[in-house]
This record gives sequence, structure tokens and C-alpha cells, in this order.
Amino acid sequence: MGDPVAALPGNRGGLLVVDDEPFLRDAVAASLRFLGFEATRRSSDLDALRMARDHPFHLVVLDVMLPDTDGFDVVRNLRRDGCRVPVIFLTARDTQADKVAGLTLGGDDYMTKPFGLEELAARIRTVLRRTRSGPAEGPVLAFADIELDQDSYEVRRAGHLIDLSPTEFRLLRYLMLNPGRVLTRAQLLDHVWDYDFGGAGTVVATYVAYLRRKLARYGPDVIHTQRAVGYSLRLPRPGETASSDES
Repeated sequence: MGDPVAALPGNRGGLLVVDDEPFLRDAVAASLRFLGFEATRRSSDLDALRMARDHPFHLVVLDVMLPDTDGFDVVRNLRRDGCRVPVIFLTARDTQADKVAGLTLGGDDYMTKPFGLEELAARIRTVLRRTRSGPAEGPVLAFADIELDQDSYEVRRAGHLIDLSPTEFRLLRYLMLNPGRVLTRAQLLDHVWDYDFGGAGTVVATYVAYLRRKLARYGPDVIHTQRAVGYSLRLPRPGETASSDES
């Protein structure tokens, strides 16, 4: 049976698989086709740029280590040109610094080789559901007096520029993509940190506290803590004062 995401209306754009290893490229494309996705194969960074810019692909599976450059540069150029196509990186580079770099510059997920094709398909489904669940947002997200620019990676509140770390930026972005919705710690770990993140769940509370303090410099607290559940962005109630850094 075909994948339910692939059967969504207007899904004819399909997937673009970019890898310079012919065997891996063909195996990934064949497996995705078997699961009901349309998959186009390319082997170089120039091909990837042309195809992603000129065709309405819904997702790109992109090798980081390409012959002429790397996948990070491909995504950097796509984002610079306004192309918001979701990207899942494939790579043998498994350091935390590489993963953070790939996700920060605009990647949606990061898988290290070797990997299972079933896991790749599952991650593709997750990214497609997340990115296609509603109307596409512009580069600037807004909530109350907070603005987050996904292209320049700048955050402002009441006109004041706020210096955020890459993790704080991703955390705020995910909260702003889901205003009013209570997000569990597990959801935040899945979307803000890596799938294979090995740290404790307390890291979520720690970074929420960091982010809350920085935002509170220029206005009331907008990060609501739902005890024993998670966090959400909400407008402060009349007369409500900034909350403590409770977890």
C-alpha cells in the first residue's frame, strides 16, 4: 500500500534523492518508490540546486559529502534564494557539531550512515506531515510582540534584538509554529534536539528557562508551563506578571 503522505492532494512533486554513491542513491530511491513515494535521483550539488529550484519537490534527501561541495552549502544557497523545501541530511559525519550546523542552517532532520531504510521512510513521513499540515509560513514568524526571522536567524521583541543560541532559536521557532498548543517534553526533544540525542529530559526545562529569561527582558512572560505536561506560548492575561523560571 502507498504511503498516506504521498497520497495527499498535490503531492506530485515527490522527493529528490541526492547522493554521489550510485548504489546507495538507487537503493534509497527504489525503497521510497516501493513505499509509494515518487523519487527522483541526482548525484551532484549543481544538479540538486537546479532540480530543487526548478521543480516543486516536497522534500530533499541530501548527502552532506558531495563531490564538488557539501550538502550544507546546497541548503545554504537554497535558503538564500528563498527555497523552503524541507531537507533531510544523510552523512557519515556524526559529530554533534555537524548535526547542530546542519539543523541550524535550515535542515529539517539529520541521519548518519549507516541507516535503516525503514527509519528514513519514517522520518520522511514525520517531516512531510509537519511541513505540510497547514499553509506554508513566511520567513518571519510572529507572536505578540516577538518576531523570528527564519532566514536571518534574528529574533526581536518590541523592536529589541535578542541574542539566542542555536538551540534557543530552534526551541522558540517550534513554540511559535504551535502557538497556544501545549507541547510535551518528548515532542520538544524530538523537534528541537536530534532523534538520537542522549541527554536527559531535564535539558528542556533548562533551555526553556534560558529562553524565558531572555524574552522577559523586554516584556511579560509568554511561555506557559503546564505542570507535568510541557510548555506553550500564550498571551499573558490582564494583570499577569512575569513568572519565575519554573519547570
